[in-house]
Amino acid sequence: MAKTLFEKIWDDHVVVQEPDCPAVLYIDLHLIHEVTSPQAFAGMRARGLKVRRPDRTVATVDHIIPTHDPKLGITDPQAKNLVAELTRGCEENKITFYGVGSHDQGIVHVIGPEKGYTQPGMTIVCGDSHTSTHGAFGALAFGIGTSEVEMVLATQTLLQKKPRTMEIRVDGTLKKGVTAKDIILAVIAKIGTGGGTGHCIEYRGEAIRALNMEERMTICNMSIEAGARAGLIAPDQTTFDYLKGKPFAPKDFSKFKHFVSDEGATFDSTVVIDGSALEPYITYGTHPGAGMPITGVIPQNTPAKMLEYMGLEGGKPLLGHPIDVVFIGSCTNSRITDLRAAASVLKGRKVKAPRVLVVPGSHIVKDQAEAEGLHTIFKEAGCEWREPGCSMCLAMNGDELKPGQYCVSTSNRNFEGRQGKGGRTLLASPLTAAASAIEGKVADARRYL
Repeated sequence: MAKTLFEKIWDDHVVVQEPDCPAVLYIDLHLIHEVTSPQAFAGMRARGLKVRRPDRTVATVDHIIPTHDPKLGITDPQAKNLVAELTRGCEENKITFYGVGSHDQGIVHVIGPEKGYTQPGMTIVCGDSHTSTHGAFGALAFGIGTSEVEMVLATQTLLQKKPRTMEIRVDGTLKKGVTAKDIILAVIAKIGTGGGTGHCIEYRGEAIRALNMEERMTICNMSIEAGARAGLIAPDQTTFDYLKGKPFAPKDFSKFKHFVSDEGATFDSTVVIDGSALEPYITYGTHPGAGMPITGVIPQNTPAKMLEYMGLEGGKPLLGHPIDVVFIGSCTNSRITDLRAAASVLKGRKVKAPRVLVVPGSHIVKDQAEAEGLHTIFKEAGCEWREPGCSMCLAMNGDELKPGQYCVSTSNRNFEGRQGKGGRTLLASPLTAAASAIEGKVADARRYL
């Protein structure tokens, strides 16, 4: 029987499936960080439990670690305690830990792929919703809650209800200046933030196959913003070339080649998008589905409450709207190709936006960017070049917007207060963010390419 990629991975990992019950699913890789995992260690300690497979568990700090001068350290008492508890849990259970001061530290969804931990056909979980990022490698990857973190630590399994399948096919060739971030914002604008609810999405089509691995990660990263449980892209030569030589990647990739949807496999639903017709996208509201082409106008039927919070009007364009901050970073767009894209626009120019933060996703990314001279381009343009971490994506680390400020952000969520109380977020690609930084207002990057 023909199977989808999702069905192949799911069937390979079911330990027990009782009738009318969730499946017991084996987990290949468990990624943990300082916000959702310390509590799980405390719960296990109280019950006298140990981590079942420390060799299948990898930890880092990213969410609350400051991205300013590292010599200043973590000053928030609660943040310091969470990091201390994660450190203790990892030491007690002999878990690989890329902690504060480690040259391998970075955003969990950046370091997993760049070190080769993430591989096709795996099941991967983390106490973070954007674990779907790893689906770009043909892995079934999804976020879990703290109680589930504890279950995986203790048993290396998880209770899961089998999701339905959805195919999102992006046909055609992208125009110059249209990126992976624009694809996923267009997808979410089309199907809505609940369009993928209860589904695992597989992204297919000519435009998807043409993307590099970091662009594919951007697509899968924001699957959760469409309500999906996970996002998948079948591995191919692009995947294997990316993994080749990574510290924890295998040398033989032949075993991964069957992780594709079979000819004749059926999906529960299909959405088709003409990639050749896409423009750069930007959001105007308080959820990622409120997106539009950058040359468009804010829909007249936008809820009044959303417009009031954003300080915008229906029927008006966003292009040319003044901004206060630009943020280039997050697990969505902080990899080396994202930084290269932003630098290509900023090179030889000065920013007019009052504040521009550029935050690499890991120390490995930071080193590579500095080796290429990208940090010099950013600094000479007037940007802040920061240390690796989640930074202004979620304002848990000192990097935050002030009430009423507008931010063009390469992150993944534009909820009320997400980037700081009263902050107003406009999600966009690194190209759009860089162009907007130059003009101090929402700008179309295509004029700079």
